[in-house]
Amino acid sequence: MTETVITADKLTKKFGDFIATNEISFEVKKGEIFGFLGANGAGKTTAMRMFCGLLMPSSGAASVAGFDVYKQTEQIKKSIGYMSQRFSLYEDLTVKENIRFYAGIYGMSRSAIKEKSVLLLNQLNLSGEVNTLVKSLPLGWKQKLAFSVAIFHEPKIVFLDEPTGGVDPITRREFWNLIYQAAERGITIFVTTHYMDEAEYCNRVSIMVDGKIEALDTPRNLKKTYAAKSMDEVFLQLVRGAKRGE
Repeated sequence: MTETVITADKLTKKFGDFIATNEISFEVKKGEIFGFLGANGAGKTTAMRMFCGLLMPSSGAASVAGFDVYKQTEQIKKSIGYMSQRFSLYEDLTVKENIRFYAGIYGMSRSAIKEKSVLLLNQLNLSGEVNTLVKSLPLGWKQKLAFSVAIFHEPKIVFLDEPTGGVDPITRREFWNLIYQAAERGITIFVTTHYMDEAEYCNRVSIMVDGKIEALDTPRNLKKTYAAKSMDEVFLQLVRGAKRGE
């Protein structure tokens, strides 16, 4: 039986009278690529912040990597990786310095960092760029490096918040190859994206509307349920009546 690494049971977050996430419930299995979709303002970021141990829920229950989101937030932070479109790497540090910094935060030993850095840089074809400032790298290289750094410590789960925003289709495809490789090693991928073609790459997809999960299934089953030719059509059907947005 496949291990469950994320559980949510009626997980709710309120800000005053505003209900950002409204009793969301689901499970995510080890090695699964789980798409967490929704229009702007649907509550995705709030939910992700609770799962990452950065925001305390108002009610309900949830666990990440076996740790409780109320009582064991520090253990959660050590068991996950995180990457976002907005902030992933330090632009004024070199490639090598970024790797060492993040690996150090996650408690890896110097010898392990040194050994694994060589393998990673070879894999990404960045061996000749170890002393290059990250801000000088092309965006595609930055994205792939940021993802690799996020899973450098082999976390149980990596949270990806719109990781491919602004990159070209070829680079996005290369990025998803890295995601597949990580999932094959047993790392669970929890990803938000605005690109509906990327939803097709996920094992299962949930779609949030106005703080609630309106649909959750495989891309194939969702298209069948909503008589849609693509995930884009499914998404539009579900969010058409959304009241919230930015």
